[in-house]
Parts: sequence; structure tokens; C-alpha cells
Amino acid sequence: MEHPRRLIMLVDDNRTNLLAGKTALANDYVVLTIPSARKMLETLEWSKPELILLDVDMPEMNGFEAIEILKSHPETRDIPVMFLTAMGESASELGGLKLGAVDYITKPFSAPLLLKRIEMHLLLRDRERALQDYNDNLQAMVAEKTKSVLRLQNKLLAAMAELIEGRDTTTGDHIVNTRRYLGILLNAAMEAGIEAEQSSGWNVELLLQSCQLHDIGKICIHDNILQKPGRLTPEEFEEMKRHVLFGLSFIEKLEDGEEDILFLQYAKTLIAFHHEKWDGSGYPYGLSAENIPLLGRMMAIVDVYDALTSARPYKKAFSHEEALRIMLEGRGVHFDPWLIDLFERVAESFRSAS
Repeated sequence: MEHPRRLIMLVDDNRTNLLAGKTALANDYVVLTIPSARKMLETLEWSKPELILLDVDMPEMNGFEAIEILKSHPETRDIPVMFLTAMGESASELGGLKLGAVDYITKPFSAPLLLKRIEMHLLLRDRERALQDYNDNLQAMVAEKTKSVLRLQNKLLAAMAELIEGRDTTTGDHIVNTRRYLGILLNAAMEAGIEAEQSSGWNVELLLQSCQLHDIGKICIHDNILQKPGRLTPEEFEEMKRHVLFGLSFIEKLEDGEEDILFLQYAKTLIAFHHEKWDGSGYPYGLSAENIPLLGRMMAIVDVYDALTSARPYKKAFSHEEALRIMLEGRGVHFDPWLIDLFERVAESFRSAS
């Protein structure tokens, strides 16, 4: 089966040159002859050739001016341009090559040489296209593989979350709820420009995945404490508080020297600081105010809101209004004043998401 002949655009203000060029190429290519650079630019709006043979010395607009226009537009910048010239000046040739021409052919040209040069440059263009297609396909394959890995990662995280909640039967859908609430607060903080230099660089998808691990250390807490159907004694509460350090130890083992993994960095921050309080009375480090990382201060808000609005064996679920009142009372004590104000502004979204 014969392949269609490829289109070559021949641009020259001399009719004799146009006729000679078309005669030399007609057996191998479809040749579109054009008498000026301006006419060429008009024609390119509806027809794109595989290669342009462009005369340098033309009135109104010369070849150098024309190629600058060609290379400035995405639609035409990749079309190979070969200059046709009667000039033998190397400086002129060098200037044309710097502007993006792929070759020079001196007039009057040898038909076999012209055909060979065109064949060579079209072959190069075909190989560039093949390489680009290969790269595009490779990127698509990598993107699909990445999506597959992320899907698997999400499934593993969900399984781990279910494992945690399966052991801690008192907390209900805490992990699912806190993920929803954190998403609301993260987006609100970014829109409000809170600590913009930091928040503008957040990967929200990774943050919401990693927040599912904020209580993973509870796996190491004894069932007698974790599943106790009543309030913990002071001794039991001290043991429960250790879930933060157990969780950090778990993540640090996953790092295994790979400290630059953003997902694990997020997980460590959310695990380590979601029980710290603005006034320094939290745990495990007793940090206060802005010494507590921003993400830890945010996780504290969503963690407490869910705890207040969820039923426990030792308490009923508070209404949204009651929980909001209690949390606002903790402004500057338990919670970052700026963040609790932000929470108040988006609190209705928390209610809707519960």
C-alpha cells in the first residue's frame, strides 16, 4: 500500500526558481509553490507542510524575518525550514542557523542533493516525533502506574485505619470524620492565607491520606485501656498518652533513612502534635503557642470536634452548637486563637460533613 506523498512548501519570489524546484521534487512530494513570505504565512493558517524551503532574499519580508515569525508561534515553530540562497556568505548562513533553520541550499541547486537533504531532515523529524510519542507514552504509563500505587496505598491506609478502629471500639468513625474535617480546615486556611509561605506548599491529598495514621500508635495500647467502657484512671490515661510516641516510632521505622518522603513527614507531624495545647498543657512535649507546628494545631481542632460530637461509653454526643461553644471557650487555651476563629467561620461545613 502506497503512503501519501508529503507536503513541501517552496517559497521564492522568482517564478523560475519555483518552477525548477517543483520540477525537481514533484515525483516524490506534493509541492506547494508560494511567491512571498507574507503569502506563506497566510497559507500556513490552513495548511501545514512537513518542511519549508524558504528563499532568503525576498522583497517586503525576507527569509530571516519570516523564520522569526514561524519560530514565535507554537503551530509552526517545529516545521523544519531550509533556506534557499544565492549568497555564499558564511556569516549569513550562520545567522540563519541561529534563527532556527535546519539547513542551507545554494541556488542554483542540484536536484539530487536537494532531494537527499530533504529526505535527511524529514527522517530526523520522524525520529523526533517517534521519540516524543515514546516519551508521551512513557509518561502516561508512569502516571498510570503512580495512580495504581496511590490506589494501593489508599487501600492499605484504609485497612490500617479500620484495624485501629476495630481495636478501639469506643471511637466510632473517628478516622473517617477527622479526614473530612481536616480537608475543610486545610482549604479554609489556604484560602485565608494563614501562614501562606507554608500553607501554599501543602500537598492536600497527601495530608489527608497521612492524617488517617494520627492514632496509629493505639495499636500498641492494651485492650483493657483501649476498650474500657468508662473514664480512664490517671494511670490508665498516662498509658493512653503513650500512643503518640508509639505512633512516631512506627513511622520512623517506615522512613528507614528516607526522611524526604513527604507523606511520612506529614504523618509524623500530625501524630506528634495533635494533643499539644496552645497554653502548653498538652502532651507529649508540652509545647505552647506557635512552637506547635501549624498542622498539629489544626489536627487538634478536628480531633476535639469529632470527640465532642461523637458518643462515648462515658458521655453522650454533644450537638454541633454545644461542641462549637465548648471549643470557642478553648480559644487561646487549648486552641490557636487564629485557627479557632477560622474554625468558627467554617463550622457549618463541619456540621454538614458529619
